[in-house]
Amino acid sequence: MNGKIKKNYQIKINEYQKHNRLYYQKSSPVISDKDFDELKKEIIGLEKKYNFLKSNLSPSKTVGFKPSKIFQKFKHKVEMLSLSNAFNEEDLFNFEKKIFNFVNKKIKFDYSVEPKIDGISASLIYKNGKFTEGVSRGDGKEGELITENLKTISDIPHRVNNKDFPNNIEIRGEVFIKRKAFENFKNNFANARNAASGSLRQKDPLETKKIPLHFIAYTFGYFEENRFKYQSDFLQSLKIWGFQTSKYNKVIKNIKELILFHKNFENQRFELDYDVDGLVYKVNDLQLQKRLGFTSNAPRWAIAHKFSANNAYSEILNIDIQLGRTGALTPVAKIEPVNIGGVVVSNATLHNEDEIKRKDIRIGDTVKIERAGDVIPHVIEVDLKKRKNNSKKFIFPIKCPSCGSKTEKEFNNSTKKYDAVRRCTNEGYDCEKIAIEKIKHFISKDALNIDGLGKRVVEKFWEKKIIKFPQDIFKLDYDKISNLEGWGKLSVSNLKYSIEQSKKVTLDRFIYSIGIRHIGIENAKLISEYVVSIKNFLNLIDKKNMNQFLNIDGIGGVQIESFKRFFNNTKNYNVVIELSNILSIKKIEINKKGKLKNKSFMFTGKLNNISRAEAKSLVEKNSGSIVSTVNKKLNYLVVGQKPTNKKIQQAKQLGIDIISQDEWNKLLN
Repeated sequence: MNGKIKKNYQIKINEYQKHNRLYYQKSSPVISDKDFDELKKEIIGLEKKYNFLKSNLSPSKTVGFKPSKIFQKFKHKVEMLSLSNAFNEEDLFNFEKKIFNFVNKKIKFDYSVEPKIDGISASLIYKNGKFTEGVSRGDGKEGELITENLKTISDIPHRVNNKDFPNNIEIRGEVFIKRKAFENFKNNFANARNAASGSLRQKDPLETKKIPLHFIAYTFGYFEENRFKYQSDFLQSLKIWGFQTSKYNKVIKNIKELILFHKNFENQRFELDYDVDGLVYKVNDLQLQKRLGFTSNAPRWAIAHKFSANNAYSEILNIDIQLGRTGALTPVAKIEPVNIGGVVVSNATLHNEDEIKRKDIRIGDTVKIERAGDVIPHVIEVDLKKRKNNSKKFIFPIKCPSCGSKTEKEFNNSTKKYDAVRRCTNEGYDCEKIAIEKIKHFISKDALNIDGLGKRVVEKFWEKKIIKFPQDIFKLDYDKISNLEGWGKLSVSNLKYSIEQSKKVTLDRFIYSIGIRHIGIENAKLISEYVVSIKNFLNLIDKKNMNQFLNIDGIGGVQIESFKRFFNNTKNYNVVIELSNILSIKKIEINKKGKLKNKSFMFTGKLNNISRAEAKSLVEKNSGSIVSTVNKKLNYLVVGQKPTNKKIQQAKQLGIDIISQDEWNKLLN
C-alpha cells in the first residue's frame, strides 16, 4: 500500500517539476496557476498524511525553480518564500493556535487581508528613489534579473520623489494581465498567468511591452530604517508613493470575521477584472511578524486562504498498489477520467488499507472525487446506490507486489496502535521498486541534487541495467548512454558535469541522501552538527553506538531504531561505505560568531512570554546549541516555572550552571 502511495506521490512530484521547469525555464507553461496550486496542494497533503513521503523537489521544500540561463542571476537579500495554505475554518484556527504556541500565550492582534492575485511575483529594488533592479522569484533564494522587462509596466514607477520614501527598499508585488486584455492573446497562451509569465521572460523588452501587464504591490522584502508599525500602514504608504495596491485590502480582527469576509469575497471574485485564487492573511503587527519569523519555506505570520474545492463522480476502474522508498504501500484508484475544476483527473489516492476498509471502496464503485487545496484528488465517499451486484471487497496484498516479501503494519509505541500504513519488510536494495525510489531520493534536490538525472532517467537506466545502486551513478559508461535514444553529446556532457559537481556534498545532505526512514533534512542537519565529520559518523555506525544520537535534541528512539534497522542491512551499509570513498563530504557550516558561541543549553519548566520552540531557535541563531539530556557537555540549565527537579539535581551534581530565564535573557543581551 505504501509503495502505491509513494509511486503516486512521485508521479505528482515529477509532474510538479515538469510544470515548474516549463514555466520558469522554458517560458511555456501549459497549465493555469490554479491547476499548478492544486498540484502543490495534492503533494503537500500527501506529505502531511503520510510522514514517510519526502522529496527534495517537493513544493514544501522549494519555491519556484532555479533561474533560467537566459537571464543574469540575482540573489535575494531576503528570501521570497511561499505561503502555507488554509482551506477551511479548522486550518485557520490551527494557524492562529501555532502563533499562540510559538509566543507561549494568547495575544491579541489584527490581520491585514489582501486578495491573492493569480499572477507572477516580482521584486523591485529602489536606491535613492530610483528603480535599479527588478528580479523574479526564481527558487526563492535567487531570481532572474528582468529589470528592463519590468520597466515596461506603467504601474511601476521608475523614480519615487516622495521625501518619506526609504533610501534603500525592496518592494514586492504581483505582475498580472487583466481578463479583458487577455482576450486578445488567448490564442497564444493557455491562460492570463501564462501570458504574464511568458512576456516577463522575453529576452527583448519590446516584446514584453506588447502585453498590457499590471503590477500590484503588497509587501516589502527589506528596507533601511523601517519606521512602520503595521502592515496596513505600509500599504497606505505604497499608494502615497505611487504604487498600485488592491482596493480590497482590509484589516480584520479575528478568525470568524476572516471566514465571513472570505465567503463574501469568494462570491464576488468573478466580478473582478483579474484572477484571484484566495485571500492572504498576515499578522498586521510588523514587530510580531519579526518575532514569529519563518519555517524552512514559509512565514509563521501569514497564510493563504484558498477558495473552495471542486468535486465530481467517477467509476473506479482498478486499484493499483504503489511502493515508496521506505517500503510504504499506497493504494491509488485508477478512475474513468473526469474533469474537475478544469483539470482532467484519472487517479485518486485511497491513502491506506484502513481507509479502503473504512469506506468499503471497491473496484467498479462509483465514487465522489474531490480536488481541494494541497490535497491530491481523493475519494470522499462511495455511491452505494450505484454499486454493482457482483461487487467484491478489495483485499489488500499481504506480500510486496514488487519483491514478494512479507508486508506488515508496525506497532506504534506512542499511540499503542498499529500504523495505518502497511510496509514491505525489505530494508535494502533487494526490492526493485524500493531500490529505484532510493536512487531517486539520492539524486533529489536536498540530497545530491544532480541535474539531468530525473525520475524517468533513473527508471530507464535501471531498466538498461546501467544503475542498480547509488554509487553506480559515479561509474557511468557515458559512451553507452550517448547511444541511447534521446541522448546526444551535449546532454551526456551536461549529465557528466552535474554528476562531477555533485561529488562535493555537505555531511547533512549526504546523511539525508542515503534515505534512512524518519531522517529528514532537519534531522540530518542535527546529526551532522553532532558528529562533525563523515569519519566520526562512520565510526559510530561501525561501533553500533547510535544511541549516542539521543544526546541530540530532536532525535529520539524512533530515529535511533530506524538507524539500526537501516545499517543492519549489509547492502545499505556497503552502499554508504562505498559512497563515502567516492564523495568529498564536507562538514556542515555553522554560525560560530553569535553571542552564545560554544555554549550549550537545556530548558526545564514553563518560560514566560516565549515558547520552548522560540527559545531554542534564539539559542541556535546566536551560535549556541541545545542538548536533550543533562550531561557534562551542558553549560547552562535554564529554569522556568515548575521545572523538573530531577534535571536540577543532576545539573547540581555535575556542577552545571543553573540560571533563571532573566539571566538567560541577559546572556542574549
